[in-house]
Amino acid sequence: MNTQSTSPAIEIIGLKKTYAASKKAPAKTALHGVDLVIPRGSIFGLLGPNGAGKSTMINILAGLVNKTEGTAKICGYDITTQTRHARASIGIVPQEIAMDVFFTPYQALELQAGYYGVPKSERRSMEILEALGLADKRDAYVRQLSGGMKRRLLIAKALVHNPPVLILDEPTAGVDIELRRQLWAYVEKLHAAGTTIILTTHYLEEAEALCDQIAIIHNGTIVANEPKTTLLSRLDKKVLRISPMDPLTALPASLSDLNASLAPDGQIVIEYRSGTDSVTDMLNRVKDAGVSISDLRTEEADLEDVFMALTYAGDT
Repeated sequence: MNTQSTSPAIEIIGLKKTYAASKKAPAKTALHGVDLVIPRGSIFGLLGPNGAGKSTMINILAGLVNKTEGTAKICGYDITTQTRHARASIGIVPQEIAMDVFFTPYQALELQAGYYGVPKSERRSMEILEALGLADKRDAYVRQLSGGMKRRLLIAKALVHNPPVLILDEPTAGVDIELRRQLWAYVEKLHAAGTTIILTTHYLEEAEALCDQIAIIHNGTIVANEPKTTLLSRLDKKVLRISPMDPLTALPASLSDLNASLAPDGQIVIEYRSGTDSVTDMLNRVKDAGVSISDLRTEEADLEDVFMALTYAGDT
């Protein structure tokens, strides 16, 4: 059996990276023995605050940064001992838009395909340009493209060698809503065709909508790596907001054991867990306390709540 065909998309064990000290800064460890397995066929979210270690990890996989310790494999190929195969198995769309502005999009793809040793008979430059809405810009100079078109061209360049794994590093940063939707429609099409997608983004609502599994990295350590639904269930916390008919100046004493508080706008705010607390019972308690209810709404935890709980909460 070909172990590469059954291996995870990414397998990282004990990955550590320490940047050497310089005259201006002491030595800094960016990754602290990271273990991470990304299954094939997933849309995997890699989230973390600035400086958490995401870019270092991606750059190690791309061969741009040398690891200090540990192992990393892409589709079963070790990035150190099987470098050529490992790099051929991954496409990376960087966050920064950097390309030679004197090439046309078609020339840029042909050149990129040549770097990967793709025979001319197997190149798909026009097919990729058409898929990303750049066919009519085939012979325009890159410097003439809009920012959104350049972003699409970055994705096109990452696809010339048909990699089974695609890493998107903040792919929609600074692009408008329409382009963002177009990009994600194409990403979902790639995923449906079998490509493993790894996404880093600061738009948490994007990760929540697209990803089926999410890892959160903080201070160079993976603090969570779970299916999205499991991760969200970590905070089985909901909030019930009740607007009284008559403004309250104090919370009724009989509600003190409900984890309730009085908001500045006079709303009664009750935090509860959906699996153990009954909304009906809470509303009956509020009514029994003599409060007439004019309106109410519930709020659920989202990925941003989980993200904040696992990262910034520990830094305060």
